[in-house]
Amino acid sequence: MVDPDDVCVLIPTYNEAATIGDVVAGFRTEGFDNVLVIDGGSTDDTQRIASEAGARIAEQTGSGKGQAVREAFALIEQPYVIMADGDATYRPDEAHRLLEPLFAGDAEHVIGNRFANMQSGAMSSLNQFGNRLINRAFRTIHGRNLEDILSGYRAFTLQSARRLSLTADGFGIETEMSVECVKHNVDTAVVPITYEPRPDESETNLRPFRDGAVILTTLYQMAKTNNPLFYFGSVGTLSTLTGLLIAGYVAYEWFVRSISHEVLAVVAGVGVLFGVQLLMFGVLSDMIVALNREQTRQIERLAKELGETQVSGSEATPGDSQSDDDNSVPADGESANVKN
Repeated sequence: MVDPDDVCVLIPTYNEAATIGDVVAGFRTEGFDNVLVIDGGSTDDTQRIASEAGARIAEQTGSGKGQAVREAFALIEQPYVIMADGDATYRPDEAHRLLEPLFAGDAEHVIGNRFANMQSGAMSSLNQFGNRLINRAFRTIHGRNLEDILSGYRAFTLQSARRLSLTADGFGIETEMSVECVKHNVDTAVVPITYEPRPDESETNLRPFRDGAVILTTLYQMAKTNNPLFYFGSVGTLSTLTGLLIAGYVAYEWFVRSISHEVLAVVAGVGVLFGVQLLMFGVLSDMIVALNREQTRQIERLAKELGETQVSGSEATPGDSQSDDDNSVPADGESANVKN
């Protein structure tokens, strides 16, 4: 059973005056009175309108959506968080759908899949192509299919969110959260949601080419600690193949045309050696990461078992005391009465 009082609705904003009032009102209508709007210094009436709609307002010290999300975690007290955008593209009445896996204990982080019910005009063909490309890259690099890693409509436990090491400042925050969930073994679920077109009077802050390049770069950089075999292996493979191609050219020139290319031969040798070393380093790093994950899982399992043991022990203590009282020897007077 979802208890709205245990939920904080987090809405990062920047110049969303045209829609933020309806978004805040929509969540409050669904029973979520704890709405936190963290604003990036809007130059319009975003803060005033959100406040009048019943939201708590906080202005971030830095800039960018990622910075806003990180700062918000220190301001939230409720154990569950819904994260949504302030542009009215997500439906507040579907928030309970995101929260159900959390309250049921089936997940710690829930992602709303926009592609399950994307309305006409909600996303351009270019953006759809970019999103699918990024999701495919995520599956390849990080080995999990989370359907829609760029979705801004999410629900998660505050405890699990604070386990994530987040550094992204802009729109790469959703990507980073998805990667960190895989890295830290956070139980993640995906539920279908509706994605609606942005109202005509609302302007997007997204720049497809620049932000898409940043997201892809973030995916690749985070593979260094999450999938080092891919990170180092891709560069190593490229270096090795380049060296072999140059070596092939040098061999062809030498045997067919009797022309020597000493400098190119050295470059080819260095390329092959460098590539092989990177591949070996990637394999070793992957083994270390796998061992670290296994040790982390064992520590978490032991901590959970220890916590359950302590809870069961504390629950058993009153019963044991009662049993001792029941089995205690009666006083002399009481014994005489029984005998008589």
